[in-house]
Amino acid sequence: MAEQKVIMTDPRQEDYFYQEAIKTLRTNIQFAGMDVKTILFTSCYPNEGKSDITFQLSQEIGKLGKKVLLLDADIRKSILASRYGVGKQVQGLSNYLSGQASIAEIIYRTNYENMDIIFSGSFAPNPSELLGQEAFGTLLGAVREHYDYIIVDTPPIGSIIDAAIVAKQCDGAVLVFESELVSSKEAARVKEQLLMTGCRLIGAVLNKVDVKKNKYYHRYDYYYHGYQEKKEVTKKNKEK
Repeated sequence: MAEQKVIMTDPRQEDYFYQEAIKTLRTNIQFAGMDVKTILFTSCYPNEGKSDITFQLSQEIGKLGKKVLLLDADIRKSILASRYGVGKQVQGLSNYLSGQASIAEIIYRTNYENMDIIFSGSFAPNPSELLGQEAFGTLLGAVREHYDYIIVDTPPIGSIIDAAIVAKQCDGAVLVFESELVSSKEAARVKEQLLMTGCRLIGAVLNKVDVKKNKYYHRYDYYYHGYQEKKEVTKKNKEK
């Protein structure tokens, strides 16, 4: 469906625990049901790691041979294009919703397997009005025919209405909370705000967890590295 391509560079350093967590999230989403294809990700506050999670998750889904579209619906303050090294001007969601581009003109193939992307597009002074238009629903209906999953990255629902507007068009939603930042009261508030849209809440992600404070992960880390070291010793003994 994509007519053009972009090269993206992932700045994240390899992190075993993070990648395993993303794979677990991918598996849980698969078990959410065949009718859950368009999945919204939002958070309580800015900078809780939501956009990085959607990018990494989209990659992992693509590795399974599933066609995935990452849709950046954060028209107000998107960081995807700049964070992942897109060095050219791209059209995006706001360009389509304002009638400046067609659906085909805003979908880009990426250098990641089975993963396409729609960027947020040019800055718009009226994001809520654009997202509330019938054109947004038309877009989601069109791409559903071509992708196994559509991962929608939205602004924080705790402070901006945009995510609630988008949620009405999605099959399910995932809330992202930064560990030790969001109180249980705030988490409950944004959960209720999301459920009021009629969108199904399929899960939550606790992000930026300090694994050194978690005994289970600390022991697993020790076991994992110990196992690797044991394999190397065995290999050397065989060579002798």
